[in-house]
Amino acid sequence: MAFIEGKKKEIRLLFVCLGNICRSPAAEGIMATVVDKYGLQDTIKVDSAGTSAWHEGELPDERMRSHGERRGYIFNSRARKFKRSDFDDFDYIIVMDRQNLSNVRSLATSKEQTDKVHMMTEFSRQYSLHDHIPDPYYGGASGFELVLDLLEDACEGLLQTIKKEYSL
Repeated sequence: MAFIEGKKKEIRLLFVCLGNICRSPAAEGIMATVVDKYGLQDTIKVDSAGTSAWHEGELPDERMRSHGERRGYIFNSRARKFKRSDFDDFDYIIVMDRQNLSNVRSLATSKEQTDKVHMMTEFSRQYSLHDHIPDPYYGGASGFELVLDLLEDACEGLLQTIKKEYSL
């Protein structure tokens, strides 16, 4: 557990894309793996959501799961819609593109809530030329592989940011 102002604190991360079946569940699964690698699974918790409810209750896209499995990831969370209470439940709300950034920020009711919202690419280290995580849904295999490359890089960068911020 991290100690914030003398109290134990879980650091909670929420990854958000449009449908919560490709990018955000992949980010959730990759980040969970990174967190485990550093032995921080008792301190950092991850989840994902979508700004639409189109796929609520569904598993991630079969193509994303397949590409993830080849890299050793398990993407098995169920899609859910982002809700206002997520601002209270999470420390970081990390979106995949500008449209989702706008959608999530439009629900914020305070500067404190708005300040929790970040673009995933803010944490990129190797792929800094990308300003968003592209939606692979309508593309081919190379789109899913690119998304996984971008997410692996940004998840590692995010963890380094959190470790520094919370002195982990």
